[in-house]
Amino acid sequence: MADIKLFSTSTGVVELPSSSVVLEKELQILIEHNMPTFFGVTFLKSEYPITNGRIDSLGLDENNCPVIFEYKRSVNENVINQGLFYLDWLLDHKADFKLIVMEQLGKEKADLIDWTIPCVICIASDFTKFDEHAVNQMQRNIKLVRYKKFGQGLVLFDYINSPKVKPITIWPEDPGWKVPVEKTFLQQYESAPSSLRTVYESIRDYILSLGDDVSENQLKLYVAFKKVKNIVCAEIYLSKILLHLRLNPEEFVLQQGFTRDMRNTGHFGTGDLQIIIKSDDDFEKAKEYIDKAYNEN
Repeated sequence: MADIKLFSTSTGVVELPSSSVVLEKELQILIEHNMPTFFGVTFLKSEYPITNGRIDSLGLDENNCPVIFEYKRSVNENVINQGLFYLDWLLDHKADFKLIVMEQLGKEKADLIDWTIPCVICIASDFTKFDEHAVNQMQRNIKLVRYKKFGQGLVLFDYINSPKVKPITIWPEDPGWKVPVEKTFLQQYESAPSSLRTVYESIRDYILSLGDDVSENQLKLYVAFKKVKNIVCAEIYLSKILLHLRLNPEEFVLQQGFTRDMRNTGHFGTGDLQIIIKSDDDFEKAKEYIDKAYNEN
């Protein structure tokens, strides 16, 4: 991480010294108590025992995907390999994870677990250039996050990679697989006319071009474009593309057939403002909304 300097300007200009937390356990407790705010993840379990180890923290993200948190406790500890081992263990023990979700959040939430893109978040005061290179080669959803503490009340999280993830295929014989009521996103995409697929690819390219901090997560029923949290969720059908944006519908004048308030209406993914796109012209109109979702989240 580049040397970040933070200054207080409340009573003159004073540089706040940066440091690591005194104990990694202190950082773990802080994150577990504030997972939704820091990472958009619901906390499930701490120090969960498994074969040959313990998972530091377990959670479930807003797309209902499992999340493993691992905290680097020493310079020589290979937290990436450790997290990858725990991820493979979890994929082989889906029923155990489902039971945890059922106990903590209820059966309805447990039935929604999506194993397409489980995530490992590795948190440390520093990583090497080799760590980032190794993660990029794995095509697994492993995120590297550096932290710094400033003064008594400030903490900085620096996301140093946006992983390019190959979704995990869940086969029918897999105990974690359930026949979806709806067609999968890929099935919808392949069934859509080529003209609409072209519009979708333009939308996808535009969202990803907004910044290196945007990542694409292809789930079973929709695609989530996210920074720390989802900013846009996308679905494609035979005659339209639906975008759900993390924006407050009350801030906009809704247009019949183009924008819709989804706060009290069930839908796939997250986001309270729906945009309906049927053409390139609709996409051009949608760009200002997409920009706003990116800039405000």
